[in-house]
Amino acid sequence: MLDDLEAATRAYHDAQAAVVEAERALAKTKANVPTARDRLRDAIVRAAKAGVRQTEIVRVTGYTRESVRRICRAAGVEPPSTDE
Repeated sequence: MLDDLEAATRAYHDAQAAVVEAERALAKTKANVPTARDRLRDAIVRAAKAGVRQTEIVRVTGYTRESVRRICRAAGVEPPSTDE
């Protein structure tokens, strides 16, 4: 009977430790989001400057047209009027 109790206790403590480790991993991953967002923003601006159509940028990134416009405008890039 004590073997079962000890095994259940170990399993519980292992589960708690796994949660702590998952929280650490999540925090580390979340810390990478701003850098990845900045990289994506810069790539959007470069693509727009290179003449990639806004509709193609929207398709590839999954961002809305308004989000792409906002990013481009903030960088001083206006989309061509033919893509409206």
